[in-house]
Amino acid sequence: MTILHQSAGRASAIAVALALVVPSMTAVRGQTTPAKPAAATTPPKSPAASATARVAADGGWPRSYAIDKGLITIHQPQIASWDGQQHIVAFAAVSYTAFGAPKPAMGSIKFESDTSVSLDSRLVNLSPLKLTESHFADLPKEQLRDVVDAIQQLVPKEPMVIALDRVLARLDKSKIVPRDVAGIKADPPVIFYSTSPAVVVNLDGDPVWSPIRENDLKFAVNTNWDLFEHPPTKAFFLRNGNSWLKASGLQGPWQAAGKLPESFSKLPADENWKDVKAALPGAPPASVPKVFLSTKPAELILLNGAPNYLTVAGTGLLWVSNTDVDLFRLGKAGAVYFLVSGRWFSAPDFTGPWTFATPTLPQDFKKIPVSHERSRVLAAVPGTDQAIEAVLLAQIPQTARVARKEIKAPEVQFQGEPQFQPIEQTKVARAANTDKDIIKVGDQYYMCYQGVWFVGKSPSGPWEAASSVPQEIYQIPASSPAYNVTNVVIVEDNADEITYASTAAYTGLMVGWGCAVWGTGYYYPPYVYYGGFYPAYYPYYPTYGYYASYNPWTGSYGRGMVAYGPYGGAGVGARYNPRTGTYARGAVAWGPYGARGVASAYNPRTGAVGGTRQGSNIYGSWGQTAVRRGDQWATTSRVTNNRGTTTRATQGSGGGEAITRRGSQGTSGVARTGSGDVYAGRDGNVYRKQEGGGWQKYENGGWNNAQQPTPQDRDQLNRDAAARSEGAQRTRDASRASSSSSRSGSSSSYRPSSGMSRGGSRGGGGRRR
Repeated sequence: MTILHQSAGRASAIAVALALVVPSMTAVRGQTTPAKPAAATTPPKSPAASATARVAADGGWPRSYAIDKGLITIHQPQIASWDGQQHIVAFAAVSYTAFGAPKPAMGSIKFESDTSVSLDSRLVNLSPLKLTESHFADLPKEQLRDVVDAIQQLVPKEPMVIALDRVLARLDKSKIVPRDVAGIKADPPVIFYSTSPAVVVNLDGDPVWSPIRENDLKFAVNTNWDLFEHPPTKAFFLRNGNSWLKASGLQGPWQAAGKLPESFSKLPADENWKDVKAALPGAPPASVPKVFLSTKPAELILLNGAPNYLTVAGTGLLWVSNTDVDLFRLGKAGAVYFLVSGRWFSAPDFTGPWTFATPTLPQDFKKIPVSHERSRVLAAVPGTDQAIEAVLLAQIPQTARVARKEIKAPEVQFQGEPQFQPIEQTKVARAANTDKDIIKVGDQYYMCYQGVWFVGKSPSGPWEAASSVPQEIYQIPASSPAYNVTNVVIVEDNADEITYASTAAYTGLMVGWGCAVWGTGYYYPPYVYYGGFYPAYYPYYPTYGYYASYNPWTGSYGRGMVAYGPYGGAGVGARYNPRTGTYARGAVAWGPYGARGVASAYNPRTGAVGGTRQGSNIYGSWGQTAVRRGDQWATTSRVTNNRGTTTRATQGSGGGEAITRRGSQGTSGVARTGSGDVYAGRDGNVYRKQEGGGWQKYENGGWNNAQQPTPQDRDQLNRDAAARSEGAQRTRDASRASSSSSRSGSSSSYRPSSGMSRGGSRGGGGRRR
């Protein structure tokens, strides 16, 4: 066997070979012996190919590239390690077929690379690649060098990417260490229970009533419901869809409103009242729901009749199937377990009393099958692979490069003179009477806005992009509503750009008890000031109050129930504008879901929403060239990219595939062979998995049944093969989940084909000032 240890200079050649698209290559068929580039043509479309053939997010494997002297094929890398999710080591089988050669020469490579992750697109970028070993038993050194030199001439336009799910499937979960957020809480929220139609009206503290100009109605600004007070009749009115309810007191009893006061027809003719006016004069309700009203964030367990128990295969658990919440019971007479915001609570019965149960969950929860309709709960079961992966995703930073001369800070407005409140356990203070996160350190002021730090010499600016942040800020505890800013750091600073990074905790997704949970568990009272015609109200995000449930495909939390209000969350339905002194009603879809898209990142202090169909990134909310997301490479790696290049997939009769791209630079092609079960052994040899489960070794130009890997190598190859199969399935599942997930953005299962979330959520909250 010939073993060639490549130098660093040669590493770039293999890096090029592994690139997703090589623009100067010619289109080739998925064949064993390639035609010369001059004669290559775009492959004809197979009759068996579907016009709507789906290409994997990363382009699929294996990948074949035409070079000057032949064809090189790279099989899917086998991940050996992913240290800190920043540096990867992998092996890959490689074949090279020279023009006119009767058969390919096969070998293996070992490489390592720094990585970056696009959580939105579920892609991992490998750059730069460093080749550390190369084994080709049948290829002379001179010919190998010719091949490497030829590849080195190619200049890829796009980075080398691999689907995140392919990497996760092979990852050694035992090496992932959760870094729990210190001090987060798990006190049970207020939990209501009903087996008949019901809604829960969350108020962020005592009602904050705002007058309406030229009208005798008042509306509650600190709830996500349309809740009105009519002082002349001493009555309260609540909009529930297109119907109206009425009560003489906020705690009810509530009944059908009947004829509404004439004041409702005189509401201002602007966007703030569009949804309300559309529900006038109001349709008689088919039934009057129970109305649970709470001045603290509350949750609702709503069943459609008596509990309907379904056995969870392989466990002693029963799933309560006639509800949209995640509800289980340990036998019909055992404890009830309710999952919300990533935390488990248990009670002897559905009515409580409730206690925190995540650290003491029965072992049967770990046995819930991934095919179960509610297997998403596995992400909240400590010690499961799913929980560890959720933690991993929550800890991966997302970055953005900010042009320091072009970035513009947002306008900062205070209600009256700036007020700063000391933060316990620190020497810093936070601004209380503004909707911006501003921290005072000594005589300097630091503002964190949409994942970017600014610094100024006064609380109102002027502001410039900060190139450093005092360490005192990173000592802010979870008990402070300003804690989220401690999850935004500066990672690089140069003359023109500053690179910032934020983890999921900035938008509310924390790590606790070995799981990814929503919120710190603290209740942060809002700032309220009654000094003007309109009361000033500045809220903070709550942990509870919208049934936050984990979406395994976006790595984020989404709200899941219609019972929590038409504006999408708990505690707020209007946003105060200190400059105009008015409210934008429905301005904020409060909570992890955000205002639009299937899964959006939401900054609770700024109301900033960055959403796409598949996921989100807080930096996507800037929408300007001064802030460039650090995962923009993923955009150009999509099947249809942002340069207008289109991709067509052709399936061959042998399972191979040819990808043809047409764009402004002409046509290029990448052929993928059908032999997807080829692997690089750790011993440097190449092996092929047989249908019966056995292994063949590549030797002397062919596959040898007699030559088997050692037991240790066979075990490693079997693990690699299982991971490749699982990774391919997960990549397909992720693609289906991204296109079919419910509006709530919460997939119920790790296998989307087995059923998505049945819970929807009412639209609304899309208006923004």
